[in-house]
Amino acid sequence: MKTRIFDSIRDVPRDQWNGLLKGRSVSYVHEFWEVIENSALNDFAYRYVLFYDDADNPVALASFYTVTTDIAIFAQRSLRLILNCIRRLFPDFLKVRMLECGTPITVNSPPLISRDPLPGPELVRELGKVLTDIARSEGHFMIVVRDFEPNADALRVNLEALGYHWVDSLPNTYLQILWNSPEAYRASLKSYYRSKLQRHLRKNEEQGIRHELVDDFSALADVLCSQWMVVHHSAVEFQREILTPTFYEEFSIRLGDRTKALLLYRGQKLVGHALLLVDGDLLRWLYFGRRDPVNDSLYIYVANAVIETAIALGAKRLEMGLTTYSIKQDLGGQMTPIRLALRSPYRIVNPFIGLGYPLINHTPLVRNKNVFKKPGLDSP
Repeated sequence: MKTRIFDSIRDVPRDQWNGLLKGRSVSYVHEFWEVIENSALNDFAYRYVLFYDDADNPVALASFYTVTTDIAIFAQRSLRLILNCIRRLFPDFLKVRMLECGTPITVNSPPLISRDPLPGPELVRELGKVLTDIARSEGHFMIVVRDFEPNADALRVNLEALGYHWVDSLPNTYLQILWNSPEAYRASLKSYYRSKLQRHLRKNEEQGIRHELVDDFSALADVLCSQWMVVHHSAVEFQREILTPTFYEEFSIRLGDRTKALLLYRGQKLVGHALLLVDGDLLRWLYFGRRDPVNDSLYIYVANAVIETAIALGAKRLEMGLTTYSIKQDLGGQMTPIRLALRSPYRIVNPFIGLGYPLINHTPLVRNKNVFKKPGLDSP
């Protein structure tokens, strides 16, 4: 097997890259990576690898990047308070430059794409060699291969054979869309959850909150990014990528009608938004932003509006994302576990990665609620 590593998506042959993606997520496509690379998120530095057979036919691909990351990114609140105190004197304490294989702004499972439904052991070994060689040559402390939802659990054995540790990440949240109207969706909820939702919707209605779905939001890039920053700075679960106005602009222009913004208005004032990605029959809710950092019902309103949008677009499944699980579960979202594969490129350090990472990072248990009247309406 041969490999070619590229330092920019512009250097990757578009036809070879996209030719391996038949039926795969739009978040793998060449154009998606052009958006990511052009957006100047954090200190990400991206690279791409294509794998070829003996006849020089592309058989697999993967994207990876270096980024400075907090090792205690999912630490409990008590530990985070201690870390914040230490970082007043030592700002980079437990923040290291690491090599990650995957995508920085959404969940792709598995992160390695091959012509076969799942990559075989030989391909996993070849990827492992690429990542280890680069991590050693550049002095990275840790390698992270992310993300693995249950559809990719079969790769665990192959990765563990290479010395990777299988650890929990924050769960994802999904809602299976089984209704042809918002009214049918709300009618399917048990009375407690339905009345709770309707109470919050009435509060927003009394405040004049309304929403509008748009395909082209490039002209609003600065405003939408500033709204996202409000939410980012108040996040308590974790903080990682930092979006830019260029991200919003590129996302709208390069991916066209596959991206949408759900704009929230109070009267004529734009007070918030949800950023959406149409990914085949899956609608992904990527980000939420708002103008004012207040504790009100706006998030519940937008979550319901996203569900209504998924129904209107004919999506079969809605990805609701990480964090704020309680609200999403009350609306029917079901938590789905995500795993990470971790290792250090240095053998003497690697055993401590498997022991230490779970000790300093806390992820919630996957516990789901039955919020619907009839069995079978909860997402798998």
